[in-house]
Amino acid sequence: MSNSDLGPQRIVCLTEETTEWLYLLGQEARIVGISGYTVRPRRARQEKPRVSAFLTAKIDQILGLQPDCVFGFSDLQADIASALIRQGVQVTVFNQRSIAEIFGMMFQVAAMVGQGERGMTLIREMQQQLAEISASAASLPRRPRVYFEEWDEPHISAIRWVSELLGVAGGDDCFPELAVQSLGKNRIIADGAEIVRRNPDIIIGSWCGKKFRPEKVAARPGWADVNAVKNSQLFEIKSPDILQPGPAALTDGVAALHRIVVQWAQQHG
Repeated sequence: MSNSDLGPQRIVCLTEETTEWLYLLGQEARIVGISGYTVRPRRARQEKPRVSAFLTAKIDQILGLQPDCVFGFSDLQADIASALIRQGVQVTVFNQRSIAEIFGMMFQVAAMVGQGERGMTLIREMQQQLAEISASAASLPRRPRVYFEEWDEPHISAIRWVSELLGVAGGDDCFPELAVQSLGKNRIIADGAEIVRRNPDIIIGSWCGKKFRPEKVAARPGWADVNAVKNSQLFEIKSPDILQPGPAALTDGVAALHRIVVQWAQQHG
């Protein structure tokens, strides 16, 4: 019996990052159900039944797929996990919030499907890419202050892995004290005037799947004198590329952050 035979053979992924990772590991045949929000890789949407949103799931449909393991994410999916556990389903819920924890999740998933060696090869490649971006960022003449907005009403600032990736990319998070808060409700900035006071050089929006509207941000009362608004430094990074705590954020997400920072440094260095 091989290592691959010992791991789960029928996996349901309730969030996108484990789906993307299993595809990267060449183990997509094990996936029998995915999140409706999945866009990475594109073909997963054509190949796999969509059985969940983020806070809700089609429990009967999942049970009908006869999974031997379900991967979930965070306390927000606790009710889904509980319902499946009561039906005798094995559920593994990860809660990765930092770069290190994302790598930890990826290693665990790779090991569970008998791909520990392949997983470590990919992880080392991503770690090397992060190191190269960090080295490039170290040579920039100035580091911009960056306000990353995860939601607009109310204002919610960057979650921890995004804040950390901002640092790798060469920017400084305007609200580092909020990044350590794992729950979105604890990263709410009740008074927009505080964002104005911190005067970000760059504003990046990723509104959890809703289209970022830079013109609406620029038109907020009192924001006209913010450096980012004055210098038209308002950008969007799509949520699947930065707000998934998995391979996407560690590759395309951080690369997009770095491009924005480098462009700013070339103009304002």
